[in-house]
Amino acid sequence: MNKTITDRHRAALAKFPTARILVIGDLIIDHFIWGSVNRISPEAPVPVVNVTRENLLLGGAANVLNNIYALGGKGEMCGVIGQDTMGDHLLELLQTLGSPTEGIIKSADRPTTKKTRVIAQHQQVVRFDREKSGPLPTEVLEKIFAYLDKNLVSFQAVIVSDYHKGMISAELMALLMRKVRTQKNIPVIVDPKPHLLERFTGATILTPNVAEAEKMAGISITNEDELCEAARLIKEKLGCAALLITRGEAGMALFEEEREPLLIPTMAREVYDVTGAGDTVIATLALGLASGLNFSEAAILANRAAGIVVGKLGTATVTPEELLGETA
Repeated sequence: MNKTITDRHRAALAKFPTARILVIGDLIIDHFIWGSVNRISPEAPVPVVNVTRENLLLGGAANVLNNIYALGGKGEMCGVIGQDTMGDHLLELLQTLGSPTEGIIKSADRPTTKKTRVIAQHQQVVRFDREKSGPLPTEVLEKIFAYLDKNLVSFQAVIVSDYHKGMISAELMALLMRKVRTQKNIPVIVDPKPHLLERFTGATILTPNVAEAEKMAGISITNEDELCEAARLIKEKLGCAALLITRGEAGMALFEEEREPLLIPTMAREVYDVTGAGDTVIATLALGLASGLNFSEAAILANRAAGIVVGKLGTATVTPEELLGETA
């Protein structure tokens, strides 16, 4: 059993099945094409992939929800899909997961976002995207607002998963934060993109990576002093209670008010694929906070989850047994 797992962690994990998390964000279908490479094309200097299998998985913000269910929690998605086959498939995947789909709004204005990754010899060869980003139509926003009016009260935490496709607008965030303050004071955990940073003012905790933190703070981060200064600038801009910066091989750094920074070393033994690792982090963090852990305890658990998931290939998830160190 890993020394980072305490009795409080185990008690929180036992509460995960009673936690309900709302995930608001950009919905994506992850399309994986798996194969092998034995030769280079005679037509151009590119590998020829012999395709052996394909699969379609929940991606983007929907992968956050997938991680919540894998960890034993429950939740719902609030997002937008197209009126197309991929949108229907995404709904089927959510229903298979056991999650209600009332918060999924269909739009004739855009297709369901789809990311296709070609993987051979355990490496990603190429990725191509089908998407349309930009502001959501007014009628779609109104349906989202109506869903939040009706359902927000039933959740113990809200995750905002921003993939910069247009779902997480300033208007939506303003409404969400107003409702959280007046209707139910619950943690709002944000995986941000750096553009229009003021959207996230008043959020409970943000989880940017180093590159995102650099853009958010407007400074470069090459050492721990600069990391701390960037965190100070971000927290000053947004008034968030805490900031968790993910640092890849260096682990994570947690910044809270009136506390020394907590530097958490990585738990990863081998890194095969970082696809979706941020989704695992924010799902674990939100479940931890919703189940009674403080910021540092939840961050340590999220760091352990990240260390496990990057050792898996493709869009992966983590189980409670893996977090507890009870599986190989």
